[in-house]
Amino acid sequence: MNNEEFIGYLEADRTLAVVRAPEIQDAAELCRALVAGGITGVELTYTTPNLLKHVARAAETVSEHGAIIGVGTVLTGDQARAAIDAGAQFLVTPGIRPEVAKVAADAGIPFSLGALTPSEVAQALDLGSAVVKIFPARALGPGYLKDLQGPYPGVKLLPSGGIDSVNANEYLAAGAVAVCCGTAVVPPAVVAAGTWGEITARARAFTDILN
Repeated sequence: MNNEEFIGYLEADRTLAVVRAPEIQDAAELCRALVAGGITGVELTYTTPNLLKHVARAAETVSEHGAIIGVGTVLTGDQARAAIDAGAQFLVTPGIRPEVAKVAADAGIPFSLGALTPSEVAQALDLGSAVVKIFPARALGPGYLKDLQGPYPGVKLLPSGGIDSVNANEYLAAGAVAVCCGTAVVPPAVVAAGTWGEITARARAFTDILN
């Protein structure tokens, strides 16, 4: 998957599911549940125990569920390599991580670097970030995304943190290519319990309100 394809998925769904959970019963079923609710992009994070096992399970069953599988909270080059080896199709970081950017670029897969300040946005773009993750988005709100597009026209922004069904459209109206959804769609306890029907319902309810 190249940058254009990654951006295409985000533009189509308008959201990316970020999964942080103490356990994942079955990553393939989790992906299937999200896709059934209209969310194709699934970001599994390094804060989940045994992450690489779950990434491999999700990646080896892509033909069955149809999700694109990414790994988030990637902090080091070694973590980036391990995620890619396990089958990750894209990487996401919480901040500027040049080593992660290099590993992903060398592997030819898209990545999204986390940034908040205008200087960090510029650095993320210089490092080749396909989209720039604005985190924590709740700190400055939707209007900040519009402000960033003054000096950076056409920049692809992916806000994360504190986004729910009440404010998601405000971020999209402010120019976000998509918004990250976390506990609003994939609450840790629900993921750990493997209540897939509830996750599909939550995903569908969230995607139905997106403009």
